[in-house]
Amino acid sequence: MNLFETVKNNVSLREAAQAYGLEVNRHGKALCPFHNDRHPSLYVANDHYYCFTCGEHGDVIDFTARLFDLKPYDAAMKLVIDFHLDPDKPPSAAALNAKRIRTEAQKLKENERLCFSVLSDYYRCLEEWKAYYAPQTPDEPVHDLFVEACHKLSQIEYELNILTFGDSYERREIVQDWMTDGEIIALKERLEQLRKEETYGRIEYPNGYAA
Repeated sequence: MNLFETVKNNVSLREAAQAYGLEVNRHGKALCPFHNDRHPSLYVANDHYYCFTCGEHGDVIDFTARLFDLKPYDAAMKLVIDFHLDPDKPPSAAALNAKRIRTEAQKLKENERLCFSVLSDYYRCLEEWKAYYAPQTPDEPVHDLFVEACHKLSQIEYELNILTFGDSYERREIVQDWMTDGEIIALKERLEQLRKEETYGRIEYPNGYAA
């Protein structure tokens, strides 16, 4: 195992960022040290960082190199010294387990991003359906999409709020519910199909509305 692998397997980015003075909030956000940041725009995960404002990104070695104006090798050596690592020693069981946990956390974060993206899209559709398909007269038949919007809007809004502001346990529950049996994938495919039908004019909106 080379020096860079040793460092990345034993030091998480969040651990290093906090050790070097960054205050990471419970949403994994911090003030970006690479530009004049007034609102936390740096996302700090265990294995990578990304600034939504200046675009800086990378792993723990990239972060340390950028923060202290070092070359990658020198940044890796700084991490070895600061975190008391032995670059010639094979990774311990604890380090390997930590890597596994980070991999699982990364997968959960990917699923979380997928759920947030699809549910945000679904929420916009529900808002449109509720407006476009609202009955104009008491005798007008009620459209299925209007009924769905009335039933689902509050639920989806609540779940998006949890994915945005909830703690890790709450977010995990939402993600697991939607990932079960491929439900989020099925919803994504359904929305894509509806979008195609809108494009080719097979969905007609009342009163001149267009999606």
